[in-house]
Amino acid sequence: MATSDRLLGYVESRKNLTGSVCGLAGVGIALTGAAGGLWPLVIAGLYAAGALIAPPERPDTPHFPDAGEQLDALRDDFATLRAYLAEVELPSSSRDRLTELDALVEALLEPGWVSDPEHLHVLARAVRQDVPEAVDTFVRTRWWSRVTPGTEPPERHLERQLSALREEMAAIAAALQEAEELRQQTHTRYLEERGH
Repeated sequence: MATSDRLLGYVESRKNLTGSVCGLAGVGIALTGAAGGLWPLVIAGLYAAGALIAPPERPDTPHFPDAGEQLDALRDDFATLRAYLAEVELPSSSRDRLTELDALVEALLEPGWVSDPEHLHVLARAVRQDVPEAVDTFVRTRWWSRVTPGTEPPERHLERQLSALREEMAAIAAALQEAEELRQQTHTRYLEERGH
């Protein structure tokens, strides 16, 4: 199978096509009688010369998802995360912090807001890694703290982690708000200057 794919690839290659065109020119020369008895060598030589001068094959440029495609995938992952979090038993204070974080992430994932790669990376890391790990670690640690009482309650760490994540998301929201305000001010200045 791999051999037939390679053979088919060569048949369609630039080198073969250019060599074939040059080989056909050799057939034309042979038909005129200019090549004499050496016509097979002329055809083969012209084919080889054409194959050698042909530009090399260029591999296709890889396709990487753009910001919109990345956001679509991230929204799907966020829906999966929400389904997971709905099943986890959390203390009310942690649940409140998680609800605030959830609302902020949901707003940031709305189409048309986040396009900066760094912001997108921070959002993806929060949805795909930070929040699931924080909650899972809490669930595991809480089980062990029941077995060995007297240690620091895992709720405190979870609340601190969720607060830190919310601050990170709030920083993205503030940057987006600042960019929109700057855009609005620039447009106002443009309209005012255009009128004069």
